[in-house]
Amino acid sequence: GKPYHAGAYYLSIGRSRIFRMIREAIILAGGLGTRLRSVVSDVPKCMAPVNGIPFINFIISYLKNEGVQRFILSLGYKSEMIIEHVNKTFAQLDIEYVIEDTPLGTGGAVKSACRKAKADDVIILNGDTLFNINLKDLAEFHKVKKADFTVALKEMKDFNRYGSVETDKNFAIKAFHEKRYCEQGFINGGVYALNLSGFMNEALPDVFSFEKDFLEKNIGKKKFYGLPCEYYFIDIGIPEDYERFIRDYNLILDKSKYHKKDAGDHIADEFFDGLF
Repeated sequence: GKPYHAGAYYLSIGRSRIFRMIREAIILAGGLGTRLRSVVSDVPKCMAPVNGIPFINFIISYLKNEGVQRFILSLGYKSEMIIEHVNKTFAQLDIEYVIEDTPLGTGGAVKSACRKAKADDVIILNGDTLFNINLKDLAEFHKVKKADFTVALKEMKDFNRYGSVETDKNFAIKAFHEKRYCEQGFINGGVYALNLSGFMNEALPDVFSFEKDFLEKNIGKKKFYGLPCEYYFIDIGIPEDYERFIRDYNLILDKSKYHKKDAGDHIADEFFDGLF
């Protein structure tokens, strides 16, 4: 479970290499958030408040800190509320919106958002997950491997809420396993690098599952990799973990040099500087 170190895979390339960061990101935030309704009933999941700060602020601030310059938000449920908030809070950013009129599944949402993308590769994140990996490392690894898809993996112990991801010694994905109890394993951390042409050239329907219909069906056919990353991870999709993130947020701010400041809408420095 050691994290990838930048440059580790460049030994045969020499010093003349030129690396280009992936500066475009898709945030998947169209879900209904039904499992959170008992604690957050009137807003979409990505707008769930953490000490009054909508969760999506953490995701956008994280991406901005990592050098992302263009954002595509894939929305569905209560999209107007998200658009109004994001336009007001992050007015200086280059943001586009893709709205699902009917549910498209995870794959359909990715495909629809990818039509708006301009780069060769794009970062994709789940709107209910924060995994503050080093995106430069992910992009670097993805490009050196000439991968079609690279997922950031989080090591877990004693878990049954998530499926697990199995890789070989070169980090190529061998299998995606269904949810079951695991003493130890790696889970899909909800942060991906995706090669657009390799994905968009597939004969995929408008409504499909990204995980089942693209990833699982193409193992061994396409270059899929998993990169273990040792960073803070939270998925607020269930009440217990949403409440844990609220507790973590307060603990992190208390430990950071910003704990006496009002974090307000722009929490990037206050929160992320306190993580390590």
